[in-house]
This record gives sequence, structure tokens and C-alpha cells, in this order.
Amino acid sequence: MAHTPVNHPARPIYRAIGGLTGLYLVVFGALGVIESAGNPFFAQDDTQVLGQGTNLGFSLLSILLGVLVLAGTALGRNIDVAINQWLAYALMVISLGGLAFIRTDANLFNFSIVTVMVVMVAGLVLLMCGMYGKVGSDEEREAFEKARLVL
Repeated sequence: MAHTPVNHPARPIYRAIGGLTGLYLVVFGALGVIESAGNPFFAQDDTQVLGQGTNLGFSLLSILLGVLVLAGTALGRNIDVAINQWLAYALMVISLGGLAFIRTDANLFNFSIVTVMVVMVAGLVLLMCGMYGKVGSDEEREAFEKARLVL
């Protein structure tokens, strides 16, 4: 039994929010690449974009993740749901890892506290979009509704 709603009435809105999150990641990454051009890949300096600490490595990772989210949003057919959920978990792990190593030499992505918060929020938003964006047949929706009423 699925534990997420199927054919949620607001799924187009959640899909749009997921796409906007992917677009934010791409824009942040592109601005980060421009700002950190010429610096070492994992530089630990004062480079900031949109108030967040970054370096060339994290900027390129942001572009990659944003493009994956945008591709999933464009494809739809529950591919976006899977991509959003898996990338949400990845972003939350990256965020917690960045928080754990923020004041050490292991801060590879040059995270600041603001970066940690933004990445965690982006992960939570993508998780929400993945949970409420699932599309299914009418039979699947009815089965979910019956199961929900039993709980």
C-alpha cells in the first residue's frame, strides 16, 4: 500500500513548486560558478552568492541537481516524484554534513549557516513535492482513500 496520496487535487501546484526549486538551484549554481571562477574547486574562502557561502564544487553540484529536478518536472509521469524524493534526501544529507563540518577543514563546499538552512529547506520542499505529486489511476486513488479512511 502506498503511503502518499494519489491524484492530490493540488498536484499541479506541487509540481510547479518542485520546478521552481530546481530553477533556484540552477540559478544559484550558475551565479556561483561566475562568482567563484578562477578559485580552486573546493576553495574555503569568503565567496558568497545570494547570501550563501559557496565554491565551484558546490555550484556545479547545485546546477546538476537543479537540472535533474527540472528534467523530472518536465517528464512528469511520476518520474518527478521519484527524483524529488531521492534528491530531497540527498540535499538533507548534504545539509547536515555541511552543518557538521562547517568550522573545520572538511567543509568542502564552503557552507555557511545560511547555506545549510537554504539547502535543508530546498530538500524539505522537494520532499513535500514528491509526496503530494503522485499521479495514478482512479482505482489507485480509490484504494488510497479507502485505506486512509480505515486509519
